[in-house]
Amino acid sequence: MTRNTNLDAVILDYNGVIGLQPTRSQWFHLARTASWPDDDLAGFQRAFWSAREPYDAGQLSDLAYWAHVLGSHPGPRLLHELRTADTDMWTTTDDRVLSVLHRAHATGLPMVLLSNAPAHLSDVLDTHHWRRMMHQALYSARLEVCKPDPAAYEQALEATGADDPRRVLFVDDRADNCRTAEEVGLRALHYTGNPADLETALLPTADRTPPAPPTLQDLIAPRQ
Repeated sequence: MTRNTNLDAVILDYNGVIGLQPTRSQWFHLARTASWPDDDLAGFQRAFWSAREPYDAGQLSDLAYWAHVLGSHPGPRLLHELRTADTDMWTTTDDRVLSVLHRAHATGLPMVLLSNAPAHLSDVLDTHHWRRMMHQALYSARLEVCKPDPAAYEQALEATGADDPRRVLFVDDRADNCRTAEEVGLRALHYTGNPADLETALLPTADRTPPAPPTLQDLIAPRQ
């Protein structure tokens, strides 16, 4: 396969791009593990996110983070169960995205992962098969800084080995992260869940999946 001559490298977010967002049932499972009332999932999610940034940045231990969420220190068994349920929420991947990335990887395009993730989740993600496509994987807990801090992007750019940030594409599902990427000189794709957008950005025209032929229903459907 031929390389996309417009790109020297790509920096990819994990959750919301490679990884799928947690389902409602996964959120309920975690909340129930925490003994949170079933009728207050929104309250649990607020507590969950309230200290997530310092946890992702490696500034809080698992115990300190969950003590903040729960309002009391969990015992060793509960802490293990919470950490396991939390990690499991973030490890389901989008096969459609991985298909595009495998094809881009086959062209020789260097790929670097840049993810906001706590230490344990980072270790688990490094064991997954798709991780082998990444030239490097940079996680906030190891960098001790979270996106959208410019320092995270600067380290990711260095990891790509590219000289010109204008020839490096940053892909993330959050608009604020993309804005900062552009401010430090990178190109950015705000990914909204359509793998075709990723395919267009990463692959040369000849290697893209051709559009599906119209169905009979498409042909007879009235014009809007």
